[in-house]
Parts: sequence; C-alpha cells; structure tokens
Amino acid sequence: MKVNLKHRQAGKFEETRFEKIHNVIFKNSDIASIAVAKEIADLIKEKQSKNKACVLGLATGSSPIKVYEELVRLHSEEGLSFSNVITFNLDEYYPMEKENTQSYWYFMHEHLFNHIDILPENINIPSGTVKANEIHQFCIDYELKIKDAGGLDFQLLGIGRTGHIGFNEPGSHLNSGTRNITLDHITRVDAGPAFLGIDHVPRVAITMGISTIRNAKRIVLMAWGINKASVIKETIEGEISSEVPATYLQLHDNVTFVLDEGASEDLTRIKTPWLVKNCLWNEDLTSKAVVWLSVLLNKSVLKLTDKDYNNNGMASLLVEQGSAYNLNIKMFNKLQHTITGWPGGKPNADDTNRPERNEPAIKRVIIFSPHPDDDVISMGGTFDRLV
Repeated sequence: MKVNLKHRQAGKFEETRFEKIHNVIFKNSDIASIAVAKEIADLIKEKQSKNKACVLGLATGSSPIKVYEELVRLHSEEGLSFSNVITFNLDEYYPMEKENTQSYWYFMHEHLFNHIDILPENINIPSGTVKANEIHQFCIDYELKIKDAGGLDFQLLGIGRTGHIGFNEPGSHLNSGTRNITLDHITRVDAGPAFLGIDHVPRVAITMGISTIRNAKRIVLMAWGINKASVIKETIEGEISSEVPATYLQLHDNVTFVLDEGASEDLTRIKTPWLVKNCLWNEDLTSKAVVWLSVLLNKSVLKLTDKDYNNNGMASLLVEQGSAYNLNIKMFNKLQHTITGWPGGKPNADDTNRPERNEPAIKRVIIFSPHPDDDVISMGGTFDRLV
C-alpha cells in the first residue's frame, strides 16, 4: 500500500486536534523507510529533469540506515543517479578522525556514499579534526557553503531522547547556526554501547543549528520504537520549548514526522483515542480505558462515577454498559481474575477465569538471574510452586 508523505496541515480534524506537527504512522520502520527513500528519490529525479542540483541534509544514527539501504538499492537495481546530488551532514563528534569507525564520515561512506555515484566533492560533513581555534570559522564557512549551494531542498532528521535534532541539545536557541556544542549526558549514555562505554564517547560535537535546519525547504523526521514515544508526544503535542529542541519544528510549514507504531504509542489519538473520537468499544479497549481513568484520577476502579467517565471522553462507553456501577463491577472482576497465588496454575483447580492453566501443574522454567541469590530472594516461593 502506497502512503503519501506529502505535508498536510496538522490538527485539522478532531482526531488530531492536539497535534501541531503533521505525522504519518507506519506498521514498522522498514515500510516507513522505503516511503522516505521514495520521496528523496522522487526529489532527485525531479531536480534532474530540470537540470538542477538536489541539495540534501542527511542524518546519521540507527534511524536512517534502512532509508540509505533503499537508496542504494534504487541506484544499483533501478538506475537512480546521484550525480546531481549535493549533501550536507548534520553533525560530527569532536575530536574525531575520519577513519574512526564511530565517525559520521565513516558511517555515511559505509552506508551510502561508497555505493552510489555521488561526486566526492559534493559530499560535505563537519570535520572532527579541525583545529580548536579554527572551529568558529569552519562553522561559518559550512553555513555559507549551504547557502551557496542554494539551501537545503530536503533535510532528513532523527530525534534523541532529549528531544535533540542534530546535536542541538536542550537549551539550544531557535536562531542557532552551525557550531560546536557540549553533548547532554543522556545523549552520551545512549551512544555509550557503540563506543564500548560512556567514558569513550566524545563530550563535544559540531552540529548544524536549529536555524540551519529550519531553513530547509522540506523536513522529514523519523522515529522508531517505543523508547521514542514520550519525546515524540512532547514534540508533536507539547508547547514550543528550548528544553525540547525538536518542538521548534512546529514553526516549519513543510515538516512531516514518519513514525512506526511504537514511536506513535503515546500520541493522544493512539493511547487514549476516546478523548478525540468515537470508539468501537471492544473488550481490550474498554479495559485499557478504565485502567487509564483509574490511574488518571487516582481512584480505585470501584469508586469511578458516571461523571468521571463523562468528563473523560467515555460517555459512549457508559451508554453501552448502562452505568458506571455495572462497568466497574465487570472490570473489577476481570482484573481480579488476573491475580493468582499460583502463577503456574493451581493443581486440580478450576482455572476457567485464571491467567494460567492448571495442567500440567509442573512447568518447565528457565530462570535468568544476574546474581546467584537474586532469584531465591525475590521469587523463591513462586519458583517453588512453578516446579
């Protein structure tokens, strides 16, 4: 199924009324990446037909890898040429040698440039080896080079858990340009495994600024996985704040977020759809909604009232169920039946409404324990019943 990523006004419909950035949700990141690669390829071919250069702003990290794989495939199997493409990468660690396997220069050549027909002189990546006293001028020159190329036609982005785009960490200014910046601790923690420990992660990087990114004619930000869900919600539905630099993208008139199901999980229309649209109340959605309401209001399920349901988008659920009293009893019983003192099933017992079967009573269990006594101390009684 083809999905159009073309920008549309955010919040235009009731379902998306909390959203301030256009976004498209895909079943998984592989399908999404192919769609992003297609938009880039179409842009390249459009520019070629007009005998013009196509200026791309490119990102690194895990998010764009599948996009680059698809672009390489389009080149090798379908003849997509990159001869008219000029690229500018977002950032680079500092200091960092090009040949270091953790450098973004190495990353880009490994995943894209070595496999396509782009002219080497058209590749631009911030230098991790420029002398410290020359960084300021290098950053000015990088900005001028983008401007001389005609500006960025398309900017590809990922997003960090801190809400950073490029290496524009929390506190970055709306009008910031290309510069060197100190990396946030969380950013370094996330990069730690690739560097075999946080102590080996550089503390400084050179990055395009917020203003540089926002000057792009078209921006596509990709986010994959549930660990990005929180910052995606904050970016799309929250207020503009320097504490979440990606929220500055709300000010751009041609930006699309491309998400997989995990990254979209906290958006209002996904997590609590009853707040923004009429729902078909199946058993799973009903359970999810009642538990959410209980947590939100800090009330036990049995104390929820008609008013609580009506004030939180669940009036239609009450119409179906008759009253809060009836619904509360039903949900209480359902939740109660998920609790058992016999997680492996109680022998010779009626387990019709229990979470685990009673036969076979003796289970085969694999235990993973970080320390020899953790299992017995924390769950010794449970294991005894299981085996």
